[in-house]
Amino acid sequence: MLLQPTSDQELLRETTARFLDETVPPAELRRLRDDPVGFADAWWKRGAELGWTSLLVSEENGGGSISDRGLVDLSLLTYEFGRRAAPGPLVPASIVAAALSGTGGNAHAPVLARLLSGDAIATWCLAEPRPNDRLGAIALEIRSDGGDVLLSGVKRPVEAAASASHLLVTGRTGDGLTQVLVPADAPGVTIAPMESVDLTRRFHRVTFESVRVPASALVGEPGRADMQVERQLQQALVLLAAESVGAMQSGFDMTLAWAFDRFSFGRPLASYQAIKHRFADLKAWLEASHAIADAAVAAVDAGSEEAAELASIAKAYVGDQGAELLQDCVQLHGGIGVTFEHDLHFFLRRLTVDRALYGTPAEHRQRLTALLERRAEAA
Repeated sequence: MLLQPTSDQELLRETTARFLDETVPPAELRRLRDDPVGFADAWWKRGAELGWTSLLVSEENGGGSISDRGLVDLSLLTYEFGRRAAPGPLVPASIVAAALSGTGGNAHAPVLARLLSGDAIATWCLAEPRPNDRLGAIALEIRSDGGDVLLSGVKRPVEAAASASHLLVTGRTGDGLTQVLVPADAPGVTIAPMESVDLTRRFHRVTFESVRVPASALVGEPGRADMQVERQLQQALVLLAAESVGAMQSGFDMTLAWAFDRFSFGRPLASYQAIKHRFADLKAWLEASHAIADAAVAAVDAGSEEAAELASIAKAYVGDQGAELLQDCVQLHGGIGVTFEHDLHFFLRRLTVDRALYGTPAEHRQRLTALLERRAEAA
């Protein structure tokens, strides 16, 4: 990334990068293709010991960041995950841990402790199927019933739902949003696998049929979670942008090395002017993606007034230009670029899925327009 990391941040990044290189090389990614989970519990626990799950959680709640800028620290890790198309629900698990630690009180302290230690996984249930598949369209109903809370509706796609002990569910109570922490094995919860082009990440459809949980399962106040959900969305967007840039960087580096190694008519492929022009375009897209992803991470971490706008700009730009870049990398590789045996498809697969999660580039351009219009009206 273009951020200038501190020595402690660099140590965190290098430790994770080395761990991923050793434990999930391309051969392991191919093996995990048929694994129903996509990663081993012991592997995730080792990652938690490296600090993966604690960066967005305050020290008083058992977490702690490296630089007091936890989201920036975590973006360095998601970047390395993208560089290797690594498995594991790093983004949603971190979002849930942050949400539980930010509600105050000790209602969810036991669950949070297990998440931080890596003994359990939790994931975020936000998106919904058609006709509520547009960004921000939430129809799942959450209502009070005596001393309990009832949930009815469907969420999809939900990452790692089958591996999770708990689900952070975002639903609607009247005109406002409500969040509830639901045990994945609660009566009425049905989890069904979905297909994905990503080799190691697993997504599911989760159905809530009059699921009843105690009021203590609420995360925040009912009907007043809109600001918290917005914060979580911004965090997810910038973390995925950083991960996508990591995938772009690996695809670009791999393709550039190939162009210098591949000879055509006695000359390296990279020496031809037309190829140089294509690489110049790719490099410009890559550096711009680094810049906007870094700016968005910094803005969201700092709670800037421009955080929502920059998060959507990053999601839209990186999603579109990243897809163009990696598709060009495939073409520049020629025939081997479309083979399963080559490693390039790992990064195209990762970016393709990241591009669709938490809103498409088109939806974020619409969101950006609405944000700018509201700002203009308020001026």
